[in-house]
Amino acid sequence: MTDIVVGHAYFMALDARQQEKQRPYPPLGTMYAAGQLRRAGYDVAVFDAMLEPDEEAFAAALEEHRPRIVVIAEDNFNFLSKMCLSRVREATATMIAMARRAGCRVVAGGSDASDHPEAFLAAGAEAVLIGEYEHTVVEVVARLGPPGGPTAGPAPLDPDSVAAIPGVAVIDPATGAVHRTAPRPNERHPDAYGVPARDLVDHEPYRRVWTAAHGSFSMNMVSTRGCPFHCNWCAKPIWGQRYAMRSAAAVAAELADVKRTIAPDHIWFADDIFGLRPAWLSEFAAEVERLDARLPFTIQSRCDLMSEVAVDGLRRAGCQTVWLGAESGSQRVLDAMDKGITVEEIRVARERLRAAGIRAGFFIQFGYPGETWADIVSTLELIRECRPDEIGVSVSYPLPGTRFHEMVHDQLGPKTHWNDSGDLEMMFRGTYTSEFYRRLHHVAHRELDAAHAGAADADGLADELAEAHRELRELERTSRVRRPTLLVKSEHVLPAPDLARSFG
Repeated sequence: MTDIVVGHAYFMALDARQQEKQRPYPPLGTMYAAGQLRRAGYDVAVFDAMLEPDEEAFAAALEEHRPRIVVIAEDNFNFLSKMCLSRVREATATMIAMARRAGCRVVAGGSDASDHPEAFLAAGAEAVLIGEYEHTVVEVVARLGPPGGPTAGPAPLDPDSVAAIPGVAVIDPATGAVHRTAPRPNERHPDAYGVPARDLVDHEPYRRVWTAAHGSFSMNMVSTRGCPFHCNWCAKPIWGQRYAMRSAAAVAAELADVKRTIAPDHIWFADDIFGLRPAWLSEFAAEVERLDARLPFTIQSRCDLMSEVAVDGLRRAGCQTVWLGAESGSQRVLDAMDKGITVEEIRVARERLRAAGIRAGFFIQFGYPGETWADIVSTLELIRECRPDEIGVSVSYPLPGTRFHEMVHDQLGPKTHWNDSGDLEMMFRGTYTSEFYRRLHHVAHRELDAAHAGAADADGLADELAEAHRELRELERTSRVRRPTLLVKSEHVLPAPDLARSFG
């Protein structure tokens, strides 16, 4: 019998888009929670849903481990968790019900749970962990009994029993209302959490999936928590505006250990913003060199952080690819997003990375309120001009807790979350229909293909792209939902530009 099973509810098999991509990563946040509980003396197992077929696999895990406590700790470092997909919430509710039927005490945490604790409490969780949960989960579980304690445990959790624990939501039995304790301050020194309990997850199935699909094996790490920037569409239910960095030495040491014990071919740093300070990057590069920890790795960052010193540190440390939040080739759209960058900075960052031999990926976002045909053309032209090595294309998605969500809240219908990550449904009244943006998604990718095409393929791609542009232009004329007269900004509104521009 196991004290605690710590699990998550993201099943790649239930997300068609991610099933197609075949790029699964183990749940870092879940493993951090498991590590904290194990250090507190509990006998812990991890249920990793990522490569399982569906929720029935969790029933088998309950039968195998017979835990007295189940913690559903979604991976706060996975953007798919931040998206709060409806299918994941359904899976979580199913798993909570399974655990309760098996006689387990249940606690839940993650982005969706932090935004909507009432949904998870209604599903049967006794407590919801709000925000960063590594400290909170240890304190809450302690209320359910010491390591090796009886299965029955103490009385149900209520406001009095958790009053001294910040960052918790429970049901008040007297009123039936959701009761929240005081917010928990984020850990300013995340080195205190140590490293995730990777030994509780089998990495070989991941290696097989990656190798079969891509010929190499990628693993994930994290060096920071949070993001200090103010893009008004970006949800931050866990860390808010706070940003905390691990020491460069600790990250390099973990990288060296992963290289030695698991031997991946590549590392994905799942940080929202990797290496905010150029000096940290230089120190990290020196530690990587000293420990012979170098592995090709990919990060997310911002174009305005790609200084010469930062790019040199990334190059020395082994950075292979930097994903940049370019979002749009239109300055007025970037300004409306409160992005805090310029189109010129996008160009400079791309060239600086190219000169250092580092690949650049652009995140592109279409459909922001007030975006016009002219803005879309500017973005496609930016892709054509900069020729990033990869692009990731999405449509504006109103996540709870964001300024963007407030702006479009009155336009939202019954569907408030995508079902899976490939949904691309417009959930507010954008300029165009979902059909238009799905077609635009295809055209943007073909635009990049044409920009990279060699002489042998150029003519054929040029003809295909010209036809795609004609089809998109016709769809633009027939699928407009509303006239984009204003581009909404958090502080003021901007007049729409001349709409006469079209593809050159």
